[in-house]
Amino acid sequence: MQNKNNNNRKRGFTIIETMISVSLFLIIVMVGMGALLNADMLHNKSKSMRSIMDNLSFIMEDMSRNIRTGYNYRCYESGTWPGISQQSVFNTPQSCISGGVLVFEEAHGKNLLTTPPDTNATDQWIYKIESTDGGLTFDISKSVDGGVTWVQMNSDEVSLNGVSGFSVIGAEAGDNQQPFVTIKLVGNINLQNNIQTPFSLQTSVSQRQIDR
Repeated sequence: MQNKNNNNRKRGFTIIETMISVSLFLIIVMVGMGALLNADMLHNKSKSMRSIMDNLSFIMEDMSRNIRTGYNYRCYESGTWPGISQQSVFNTPQSCISGGVLVFEEAHGKNLLTTPPDTNATDQWIYKIESTDGGLTFDISKSVDGGVTWVQMNSDEVSLNGVSGFSVIGAEAGDNQQPFVTIKLVGNINLQNNIQTPFSLQTSVSQRQIDR
């Protein structure tokens, strides 16, 4: 009788017990892998989002710094931008409430010529918010040679909308107001899998030198 009990105690797992154990192990591994993949996806999304937000912050910083140290702000409201470059009219300050194009003289720009044509207009700096798909999305571009060449500032993942633009007050000389620019960038960040994240950035800049 004692030998029989010893043999029973030495018996291993049955096939059903083994299958149940393996199944439980596979379920735990699958749940763990799913959580790991989801965490990796969230990390990559966060990393991409941070890179894009850094790009937007750079755009705002670039515009704020250059506009603050510039002068002779000329703002064009939607539909009034002539779409041409190297014009002496760029030297004439002009305010606007809701503009898509901002022209100004950079801090180290050449002195203005009083007799037209003003060849020094070619060194005007321009920021332009423009659509290339009929108004569905907008991009912001920069020119440092009076509009001859342009560089897109926002990354391809960023699409601005029509709310974005510039507001300029006190640009005209002799109006007793210090030139003041408000920059607004509104749009969506388009990540993989058609995930869209809205954003809205706004800042205000006052001309550093005293307006004459």
